[in-house]
Amino acid sequence: MVKNQYVTHNPKLYKKPFVESFEETPLLVAVLTYMGYGILTIFGYLRDFLRHWNIEKCHVAREREEQKDFVPLYQDFENFYTRNLYMRIRDNWNRPICSVPGAKMDLVERVSPDYNWTFEHTGKVVKDVINMGSYNYLGFAENSGACADAAIEATQKYGAGVGSTRCEIGNLDIHEELEQLVARFLGVESSMAFGMGFATNSMNIPALTGKGCLILSDELNHASLVLGARLSGSTIRVFKHNNMQSLEKLLRDAIIHGQPRTHRPWKKILIVVEGIYSMEGSIVRLPEVIALKKRYKAYLYLDEAHSIGALGPNGRGVVDYFGLDPKDVDIMMGTFTKSFGAAGGYIGGKKELIDYLRHHSHSALYATSMSSPVAQQIITSMKIIMGEDGTTLGADRVRQLSENTTYFRRKLHDMGFIIYGNDDSPVVPMMLYMPAKIGAFGREMLKRNIGTVVVGFPATPIIESRARFCISAAHTREMLDTVSLPISPVREPLFPSLEKPALAISQTTESEKRSAGR
Repeated sequence: MVKNQYVTHNPKLYKKPFVESFEETPLLVAVLTYMGYGILTIFGYLRDFLRHWNIEKCHVAREREEQKDFVPLYQDFENFYTRNLYMRIRDNWNRPICSVPGAKMDLVERVSPDYNWTFEHTGKVVKDVINMGSYNYLGFAENSGACADAAIEATQKYGAGVGSTRCEIGNLDIHEELEQLVARFLGVESSMAFGMGFATNSMNIPALTGKGCLILSDELNHASLVLGARLSGSTIRVFKHNNMQSLEKLLRDAIIHGQPRTHRPWKKILIVVEGIYSMEGSIVRLPEVIALKKRYKAYLYLDEAHSIGALGPNGRGVVDYFGLDPKDVDIMMGTFTKSFGAAGGYIGGKKELIDYLRHHSHSALYATSMSSPVAQQIITSMKIIMGEDGTTLGADRVRQLSENTTYFRRKLHDMGFIIYGNDDSPVVPMMLYMPAKIGAFGREMLKRNIGTVVVGFPATPIIESRARFCISAAHTREMLDTVSLPISPVREPLFPSLEKPALAISQTTESEKRSAGR
């Protein structure tokens, strides 16, 4: 297994080494995976031929014949994958939930008479499904306890919605309290909260950069970051994931050559990275990124959607994880949708930055204010994490998440599976590779009352399909054991590994069983 290590610049604050795990796809697995996609492609074109002659019914939206002479509405090749593979595994996603998405949840049962083009609900409920798919890292997605009680009180006091933007008549005192608390939690001068996490990126990056600016973006950045960068009108250059040599080369070239054609210096160079990458489970090499940012006089935009609350000894994200100074990050962004069990996002930094965004951000000027019970949920959960509720519940949850992450990752590794990411990341991708395994894995796990997320192309490289487990502090050790039992290559081999497990896991022979019985 290929591992890269990095020891933090401040070992007094955080002594654990930075360890990442990535493994090249075995050659045999890669060949078989490509063969699988090849066979699917052949059958897909055969089915398209049958659909063209109306031998097989086509469910996908299509233009009328008289429209095909003009600009086509649907790109046939781009929809090929959707028609022939995605629709066959779509039953693994978007299942209706009829309970709190905590450690366990209840799912509405549904069936499809037409291979997942449409669904019908049976009226039955699958109860007590272990939730390994949601981002409930600290277990605050619950309907009882301090957060729920405080949200109910806020609803009774303020109502469920504001019905206006904050710059008009939608600014409540609870919003002011939330932003002051977030700034204190992050260790920055000021912060601003937004009602939607996706819009926090897509609507604020265009306010920070524009024509004549350069954005250096990690190749695995989230779609919201990509959209925000494109909307800004800035020049975008992509560096290899977590590769500091690639980033430094782009920075050096940007300084030497300047803008295309004119060769004038860039007005602004913005490095955009994430704290934890949700598909890879990797943690950004933040100390090295900050060092490069300072050396080349660039700015740093850090998206902590998955890392805030889930990393660091105090649960304050990747900056806390490495023991760094928050002031070294120019724009600290994060969401309340994961560790805080709520909705929305924030941006923190210098007061001048936040004051500027209040007057130039489309999300700040045109979006409806955050719902008051949501704001109260964030305030209460954040105070618990900070220990301001007078208990150690927050510290206990942060520690429990770390222990659960370490336990589950080690368990999968010891069983011989290839898993990606950092050892401390609660996002645990387990590689499946084969296209047929994508749907089968999700269905078979659900049969055993385990809800998982399975991901394939185009969300991942074509030969790197995977199952993604998200660990929570609400999970018990027994739950994690229950999840690992069905996928164990010893007990119930859903998908026998093509290679020998990393550690010696042998099947007991009949003679050994008889000897043990005597």
